[in-house]
Amino acid sequence: MSVKEIVFISGKGGTGKTTMTSSLIPHFKNIVVADCDVDAPDLDILLEPKIITTEDFVATSKAVIDPISCTNCGKCIDTCKFDAIVKGDKVPVVKEVYCEGCNACTLVCASDSIKLEPYKTGEIFLSETKYGGMAHGRLTPGEEVSGRLVSEVRSQAKTLAKKFGADTIIIDGPPGIACNVISAITGTALAVIVTEPTTSGYHDLLRVHDTTKKLSVKAAVIINKEGLSSEYSKKIQDYCEKEQIELLGKVSLSKEILKSVNRKEIPTFDGIEDIVRRIKENYV
Repeated sequence: MSVKEIVFISGKGGTGKTTMTSSLIPHFKNIVVADCDVDAPDLDILLEPKIITTEDFVATSKAVIDPISCTNCGKCIDTCKFDAIVKGDKVPVVKEVYCEGCNACTLVCASDSIKLEPYKTGEIFLSETKYGGMAHGRLTPGEEVSGRLVSEVRSQAKTLAKKFGADTIIIDGPPGIACNVISAITGTALAVIVTEPTTSGYHDLLRVHDTTKKLSVKAAVIINKEGLSSEYSKKIQDYCEKEQIELLGKVSLSKEILKSVNRKEIPTFDGIEDIVRRIKENYV
């Protein structure tokens, strides 16, 4: 049995992507959830998962200097093009945040005092929720390997789906069009683009849809915060019709949704059953 992955993405942050993802999750059965917005994960706020296991995510290496064997010759300082090694009181000091693990410093160190060691760049969690198993990750602030962490979270979610016999994985993807988004949507059955009827929402929709097309990923659209602008709502609908993208539904701007989120409750809205039905009938 093949597992279908449905990923929710947006061209920019703040469109309500995570809120939309959480709202639809209770309407699916036999699922696994994955939070792949690893730079700023917050799906757990609404799902309240019980963490079962925590694993360090190591995706790079950093230079480490042995203070005993180091002769303080300074060659590593002169060689580092990232200014990651600076002069210290007795021996050079590695500024981890700047180190790219390029290995150049180890090659010029005559005393063999520098080694590259695995460096933790995030964490991966496997959890239980009332809706099914959940895989989620958190990137260490300042690190730049979110795409690899996203791929690992998806891999862990597939393992959970196989373990529990789930047929669908619901993914809360990252916003934008960077490498982390590419890692989140490649090979999925459907990318649901959550947009809003604003100038930025419309133009970001075009960018993220172009990304799905280049990756040959089927896309559908949900217009969130309907009522902000009838002009841009029509522009989005016209674009969907022109590009033959299914418009799954429009979610009206609602204070009740905001109140639910503030109470850490999964919100609901008019038309949610129809959106779920369209996804199940056509993509799951």
